[in-house]
Amino acid sequence: MANIASARKRARQALVHRERNMALMSRLRTAVKKVLKAIQSGDKTSAQQAFQTAMPVIDGSVNKGMVHKNKAARHKSRLNARIRAM
Repeated sequence: MANIASARKRARQALVHRERNMALMSRLRTAVKKVLKAIQSGDKTSAQQAFQTAMPVIDGSVNKGMVHKNKAARHKSRLNARIRAM
C-alpha cells in the first residue's frame, strides 16, 4: 500500500476508474453480442433493431476513450455488412 497521501488518493481513484471502465466495456461487448445473436437467429428486422441500439453504445465508448475510433468504425462496418448480407 502507498505511504504518500497523493499515492493513496491515486489508488482510490484507480479503483473507481477501473470499475467504471469495466462496466462500459461490458456494455459495449453486450451490445455487440446482441447484434451477433440476432444475426445468427436469421431475423433481419431484430438484427437491424439491435444494431440501431448498439451504434450509440459503440460511439459512446469512443467518446469516453474506451476504444479507438477506428476500432469502433470497424465494428460498426462489419456488423452492418453482416446484416446487409442476410
